[in-house]
Amino acid sequence: MTEQQGMTGHQAPTRAGFVALVGAPNAGKSSLLNRLVGAKVSIVSPKVQTTRRRIIGITMVEGSQVMFVDTPGIFAPSKTKRLERAMVSAAWTGAGDADLVLLVVDAKRGLDGQTRHVLEGLRDVNRPIMLVLNKIDLVKRTTLLPLIAALNEAHRFEGTWLVSARTGDGCGEILKEVADRLPEGPFLFPEDQLSDLSNRAMAAELTREKVFLQLEEELPYSITVETDQWLESPDGEEIRIDQTVYVMRDGQKAIVLGKGGRQIRAIGEAARLELEETLGARVHLFLHVKVRERWLEDRERYREMGLDYPD
Repeated sequence: MTEQQGMTGHQAPTRAGFVALVGAPNAGKSSLLNRLVGAKVSIVSPKVQTTRRRIIGITMVEGSQVMFVDTPGIFAPSKTKRLERAMVSAAWTGAGDADLVLLVVDAKRGLDGQTRHVLEGLRDVNRPIMLVLNKIDLVKRTTLLPLIAALNEAHRFEGTWLVSARTGDGCGEILKEVADRLPEGPFLFPEDQLSDLSNRAMAAELTREKVFLQLEEELPYSITVETDQWLESPDGEEIRIDQTVYVMRDGQKAIVLGKGGRQIRAIGEAARLELEETLGARVHLFLHVKVRERWLEDRERYREMGLDYPD
């Protein structure tokens, strides 16, 4: 008798649904997603606005398929910055389309202005909303109860979890709770699939992460990466990947390349090693850097990033 069968031998109903992770920038949503899924499906860096698109991480919890939706950090976007507006719009769309919403709050930052801004927006989200207080390993336990009380006073949550995405503390409880809350229905993805991203999109995201980690604070926001070509050997043991790193100015191109090409080689080597580990194949990665001054206004670039182009 399988785990999904009762004493009568009948198959227990399966469950499937989407759980949106929302919050202010750098609340740890991507790290939490990776921890919950048990694999790296969303890139992570200390810089704000690393996540630009909605990324679905998929995990199986007994008879439930949970689709966690990593969303861009929510903030008050500048009216003149199209990418900021597109990212925030994607986050709110992800929340509105989900079966359940988890508000992820950085316990160290507490109930700051950015979190209050997110809470105001959640008033218009007609979905069950639960609170996840992340990074509890970085604060004194005595500060947590007053913070929980303040957050629950600001919004009536259906539940509260204390977790550390870094250590995994408390994450198992989230998995069980959200799985039980999902609607009955068939699985929407193959049971062994971990993400909705294609290999081409995943590779571009991994390279962009390495750009973020290698370069200075103000530069990565003006950079995007696209996979131009993907060629696999007949036996699948070798893959050639050609990618373009787009920047907005010649000065930025020089920074990405580095003296004598050292910077771009370091970025490429770090990306190649992680791609080989992820894909289980030998990877030949070729990076090109091009200037595209107005890529932030290019509708096609938004499509490549999985974002709607705001008018």
